[in-house]
Order: sequence, then structure tokens, then C-alpha cells
Amino acid sequence: MRIAVAVIHGAGTPDKDFARDTIAAVSQEFERLTGVKHVDQELIFEPVYWSEVFAPEQEELWGRLKESADLDYTGLRRFVIEFLADAVAYQPAANGKLNYDKVHAVLAAALNRLRKKAGPDAPLCVIAHSLGSIVAGNYFYDLQHHPGSRSANSREDVEMSPLERCHTLSLFYTLGSPMALWTLRYIDFGLPITIPTPAIYDYYPSLEGEWVNFYDKDDVLAFPLKAINEAFEEAVTEDIAVNAGGLFTSWNPLAHLSYDRNKQVAGRIAYGLAKTWRKINGKVD
Repeated sequence: MRIAVAVIHGAGTPDKDFARDTIAAVSQEFERLTGVKHVDQELIFEPVYWSEVFAPEQEELWGRLKESADLDYTGLRRFVIEFLADAVAYQPAANGKLNYDKVHAVLAAALNRLRKKAGPDAPLCVIAHSLGSIVAGNYFYDLQHHPGSRSANSREDVEMSPLERCHTLSLFYTLGSPMALWTLRYIDFGLPITIPTPAIYDYYPSLEGEWVNFYDKDDVLAFPLKAINEAFEEAVTEDIAVNAGGLFTSWNPLAHLSYDRNKQVAGRIAYGLAKTWRKINGKVD
């Protein structure tokens, strides 16, 4: 039995191979823990490249603004356009959800591809960085609590398998997540998604899921989640402080961009995947 793994990038416009380092690091640790030689046959990875929804408009906007005036700090301003504009553009609009639904359609398409490659009832693991954790949280919250909504049915051609309906979501890893800030939109800081999803026990009665949140104390966009309220305290398995980045980034806010190359993050994710893989395949340690 395989595990489906969706890797979701954060704000900005990364390269299309953004998931390469994460996949390589997690696969290496998974092989070390399990002895599996062909990891790609057991863990089916699918990058979710949702920034394609906003990238053309961001380029056009930046071009117009840059030509309209002599601006200082152009590098920093470009950073703001790429990183913060995504957060603004993703929010539901007053006259409809628009970009919110477009982004969710990209995630739905990725889950559809995972269904085809890993199987319709494969356990689902989601690795989400930065704003990608907000996208994932909203998407799966809609599926768990509002399954009839448009955003929960973002693609008409999706075969709503157990995996695509969120019935097999068992592992959730958030990296550098600003989710704590997003909870300010709700009374009493809102409710999180449930990990593992309650329906998982219809398919894997003894499976244990987890939600592990990684944050760096120098990353000003990332926060621990368990302290938000009682619901998050119960939903999040563990907040783990890590030191992301290298010589020039580990001690400052640029750590936000470096979780995918952190050995502690990769090792902990691989541990959860290995534990789940052994359980669903009847392996005994």
C-alpha cells in the first residue's frame, strides 16, 4: 500500500521544481528508517504549484508600478509583491471567492493526479509551507465541514474518491506557517481541521495520524499553533522549533525560506511516513 504525499509551496513564485529538495530529503530519511530501496514506489509525491494563478498578474502589476515612479528598495518591493500579494489575492472577495476557488482547483487537480498514481484510498500526507498551509487548511476545512460548497468541489471532472474527499487525510506537516495570524479573522480564533480526518477509520481502523507544525524563532512569519485556543491544542500533535537556514539565513527572517533543506524537518516527516507505511503494510518493527 502506497502513501500519497502532496507538497504545497508557500507565498511567492518559486521554480516549478520547488519540491525537489523536500522530496529528496524526506525520501533519503524514509529509506534510512525503513530500508526501502525504491522509495518512489512507496511514497507518491505530487507538487502543488498554485502560484501559477497569480504569477502573470503580479508580473504585470510590478512592471506598471516600476515604470510609474522612481522607487527605492526595488528588491524589497519585489519581495512584497511576490510574497505578500499572494496572501491578499487569495482571500475570498465580497462578490465571490474567485481566486480562492482557482487556487483550490489547482490543489484538487493535484489530488486527482495522486488518486490516479497512488490509488483512490491511499493515506494522504500533506506537507505545506508558509501560505501553502493556509491554502491546505482552508481546502480541507471546506471538505470536512462544507462538503457541498463550491470550493470543496473545485473541479467538475474530479472523481471524488476517498482520497479526494479528504477521507484518507492522515498526516499534516506545516512549515513556517502564519496560520496563527489567519485565526484573527474568526471569533475566538476559529477552528482547525481535524487530523486525522474522522473518516480515515473506515479505511484504516488502527491508523494514527498527526499534525506537526515546524517553526523557527527567527522566522517572523511563523508561529507555534497549539497555544491559539483549546481546539488547536487538541488538533495539533506537536509544535517543533527548528533552526532553519544556513550561515547567512538561520539567524534572521530569511529562515522562512529554508525549511525544505532542514534535516530535522525532513527526519521528523520521514518518521511519521515510515510509521504510517509500516502500519498500513503490516510491517513489524
